[in-house]
Amino acid sequence: MKSPALARAAVLPLLLAAGLAQAQVVVSDAWVRATVPQQKATGAFMQIKSPTDTKLVSISSPVAGVAEVHEMAMDGNVMRMRPVSALAVPAGKPVDLKPGGYHVMLMELKGPLKTGDAVPLTLVFEGADKSRSTVTVQAPARTGPVTAPDAKDPHAGHGDHKH
Repeated sequence: MKSPALARAAVLPLLLAAGLAQAQVVVSDAWVRATVPQQKATGAFMQIKSPTDTKLVSISSPVAGVAEVHEMAMDGNVMRMRPVSALAVPAGKPVDLKPGGYHVMLMELKGPLKTGDAVPLTLVFEGADKSRSTVTVQAPARTGPVTAPDAKDPHAGHGDHKH
């Protein structure tokens, strides 16, 4: 019969490996669109990659009263933006959050975001086993492309958006 200490020693590496797999969600190329005075909303963009199936279930930032993942999609001839409750991140497949597609909306901004400001973002992921992990990034504020060179910013006026 094995001792309890030996059993714990055998289980510990398995628990650590499970935690590491979940913790290996990588967020890269994160940035936030800089704002102008009085602007109450902006977008955050990034690439997310995970070695296991997971989903982004929440996001927060101290610079905003509300942070949500949104989807932009064509509805007939009209571009619509709507919040999504979770964003799937399939194993090994990068998910791009970018202008004109899935992105993070930061609403009820507490102040302007100037080019070069570091914006903290906390992302919460949930694995298939319902375990959660958190990734925190510092996303620089910068100006960036919109969906087309001559297109209006799709987030303009979105600060009045309520849920």
